[in-house]
Amino acid sequence: MAEVSLDFQFKSSINKVWDSLTDSDSLAKWIMENDFKPVVGHKCQFRNPQWNLIVECEVLVVDEPNKLSYTWVGGPIDTIVTWTLKEEDGTTYLHLEQTGFEKEDQAYNGAKYGWGGMVDELKKVLGEM
Repeated sequence: MAEVSLDFQFKSSINKVWDSLTDSDSLAKWIMENDFKPVVGHKCQFRNPQWNLIVECEVLVVDEPNKLSYTWVGGPIDTIVTWTLKEEDGTTYLHLEQTGFEKEDQAYNGAKYGWGGMVDELKKVLGEM
Protein backbone atom coordinates (compact mmCIF):
# COMPACT_ATOMS: atom_id res chain seq x y z
CA MET A 1 0.00 0.00 0.00
CA ALA A 2 1.08 3.56 -0.73
CA GLU A 3 0.00 6.77 0.94
CA VAL A 4 0.24 10.45 0.13
CA SER A 5 1.58 12.43 3.09
CA LEU A 6 1.93 16.22 2.71
CA ASP A 7 2.49 19.11 5.11
CA PHE A 8 1.44 22.73 4.67
CA GLN A 9 1.69 25.90 6.75
CA PHE A 10 -0.61 28.90 6.86
CA LYS A 11 -0.54 32.30 8.56
CA SER A 12 -4.31 32.02 9.07
CA SER A 13 -5.87 30.88 12.35
CA ILE A 14 -6.67 27.21 12.87
CA ASN A 15 -10.41 28.06 12.85
CA LYS A 16 -10.15 29.84 9.49
CA VAL A 17 -8.27 26.88 7.97
CA TRP A 18 -10.80 24.46 9.53
CA ASP A 19 -13.67 26.43 7.98
CA SER A 20 -12.02 26.23 4.55
CA LEU A 21 -11.85 22.41 4.96
CA THR A 22 -15.46 22.01 6.11
CA ASP A 23 -17.55 24.76 4.47
CA SER A 24 -19.07 23.61 1.17
CA ASP A 25 -18.76 27.04 -0.49
CA SER A 26 -15.10 27.37 0.53
CA LEU A 27 -14.33 23.81 -0.64
CA ALA A 28 -15.89 24.62 -4.02
CA LYS A 29 -13.36 27.44 -4.45
CA TRP A 30 -10.28 25.25 -3.94
CA ILE A 31 -11.25 21.60 -4.53
CA MET A 32 -14.51 21.07 -6.49
CA GLU A 33 -18.25 21.67 -6.38
CA ASN A 34 -19.66 19.58 -3.55
CA ASP A 35 -22.44 18.95 -1.04
CA PHE A 36 -20.06 18.37 1.88
CA LYS A 37 -21.19 18.71 5.50
CA PRO A 38 -18.87 18.13 8.49
CA VAL A 39 -21.16 15.51 10.02
CA VAL A 40 -19.96 11.94 10.70
CA GLY A 41 -21.81 9.55 8.38
CA HIS A 42 -22.76 12.27 5.87
CA LYS A 43 -22.44 10.99 2.29
CA CYS A 44 -21.56 13.57 -0.33
CA GLN A 45 -19.92 14.11 -3.70
CA PHE A 46 -17.18 16.31 -5.09
CA ARG A 47 -17.97 17.01 -8.75
CA ASN A 48 -15.93 18.41 -11.62
CA PRO A 49 -18.20 18.43 -14.71
CA GLN A 50 -15.32 19.71 -16.85
CA TRP A 51 -13.42 16.43 -16.26
CA ASN A 52 -16.60 14.34 -15.96
CA LEU A 53 -15.33 13.47 -12.47
CA ILE A 54 -17.42 12.48 -9.46
CA VAL A 55 -15.78 11.57 -6.15
CA GLU A 56 -17.96 9.80 -3.60
CA CYS A 57 -17.26 10.60 0.06
CA GLU A 58 -18.47 9.63 3.49
CA VAL A 59 -17.40 11.65 6.51
CA LEU A 60 -15.61 9.42 9.05
CA VAL A 61 -14.14 11.79 11.68
CA VAL A 62 -15.01 15.36 12.69
CA ASP A 63 -12.89 16.63 15.60
CA GLU A 64 -13.16 20.42 15.24
CA PRO A 65 -10.69 22.07 14.68
CA ASN A 66 -8.08 19.30 14.91
CA LYS A 67 -8.99 16.43 12.60
CA LEU A 68 -11.23 15.69 9.62
CA SER A 69 -11.38 12.41 7.73
CA TYR A 70 -13.53 11.12 4.86
CA THR A 71 -13.51 8.48 2.16
CA TRP A 72 -12.42 9.62 -1.32
CA VAL A 73 -13.69 7.17 -3.94
CA GLY A 74 -13.74 7.79 -7.68
CA GLY A 75 -12.62 5.84 -10.74
CA PRO A 76 -9.69 3.64 -9.73
CA ILE A 77 -9.25 5.42 -6.37
CA ASP A 78 -10.72 4.02 -3.14
CA THR A 79 -8.92 5.96 -0.41
CA ILE A 80 -9.32 7.83 2.87
CA VAL A 81 -8.33 11.50 3.19
CA THR A 82 -7.37 12.74 6.68
CA TRP A 83 -6.55 16.34 7.53
CA THR A 84 -4.83 17.06 10.86
CA LEU A 85 -4.49 20.66 12.08
CA LYS A 86 -2.28 22.18 14.75
CA GLU A 87 -1.69 25.83 15.62
CA GLU A 88 1.58 27.12 17.11
CA ASP A 89 2.86 30.70 17.44
CA GLY A 90 0.37 32.14 14.93
CA THR A 91 1.03 29.44 12.31
CA THR A 92 -1.45 26.72 11.43
CA TYR A 93 0.15 23.42 10.41
CA LEU A 94 -1.96 21.25 8.14
CA HIS A 95 -1.06 17.61 7.53
CA LEU A 96 -2.74 15.60 4.77
CA GLU A 97 -2.72 11.82 4.56
CA GLN A 98 -4.45 9.98 1.76
CA THR A 99 -4.27 6.25 2.40
CA GLY A 100 -5.40 3.19 0.49
CA PHE A 101 -3.49 3.41 -2.79
CA GLU A 102 -2.47 -0.05 -3.97
CA LYS A 103 0.80 1.23 -5.39
CA GLU A 104 2.59 4.39 -6.52
CA ASP A 105 0.83 4.57 -9.88
CA GLN A 106 -0.87 7.29 -11.95
CA ALA A 107 -3.72 7.69 -9.44
CA TYR A 108 -1.24 8.04 -6.57
CA ASN A 109 0.88 10.61 -8.43
CA GLY A 110 -2.25 12.46 -9.53
CA ALA A 111 -3.32 12.78 -5.91
CA LYS A 112 0.14 13.74 -4.68
CA TYR A 113 0.58 16.56 -7.20
CA GLY A 114 -3.12 17.43 -7.37
CA TRP A 115 -3.36 18.26 -3.65
CA GLY A 116 -0.34 20.56 -3.92
CA GLY A 117 -2.06 22.58 -6.65
CA MET A 118 -5.34 22.64 -4.74
CA VAL A 119 -3.61 23.89 -1.58
CA ASP A 120 -2.17 26.76 -3.66
CA GLU A 121 -5.82 27.63 -4.40
CA LEU A 122 -6.62 27.26 -0.68
CA LYS A 123 -3.93 29.85 0.07
CA LYS A 124 -5.75 32.24 -2.29
CA VAL A 125 -9.05 31.51 -0.52
CA LEU A 126 -7.37 32.29 2.81
CA GLY A 127 -5.87 35.47 1.35
CA GLU A 128 -2.28 34.28 1.79
CA MET A 129 -1.04 34.66 -1.80
